[in-house]
Amino acid sequence: MINRIDCHEAKRMIEQDNAQFVDVRTPEEFSEGALPGAVNIPLQDLAAVAETQIDAGRPLVLYCRSGNRSQMAIQMLVSMGYDVNDMADLGPFTAWFACE
Repeated sequence: MINRIDCHEAKRMIEQDNAQFVDVRTPEEFSEGALPGAVNIPLQDLAAVAETQIDAGRPLVLYCRSGNRSQMAIQMLVSMGYDVNDMADLGPFTAWFACE
């Protein structure tokens, strides 16, 4: 089951658990505005670069534009052997601003 989290939990995971913060939108979307500290690993590239770009020893917080691609990214990573319990889905990037 995919763990959907709110902005408070995402920020806590990043600050206290040293979670990786990954934006799975396209590079064009990322360049139009990214969340602080996020790295861009587009969904279409994820399978090819996960082994070198994702640290399996750290928690992972993912987001996208609407929440669909971040869910697909988690499913993809699970199928590649990553532990779903180490991943969380912020969903749409706009959820980040609910904390402000």
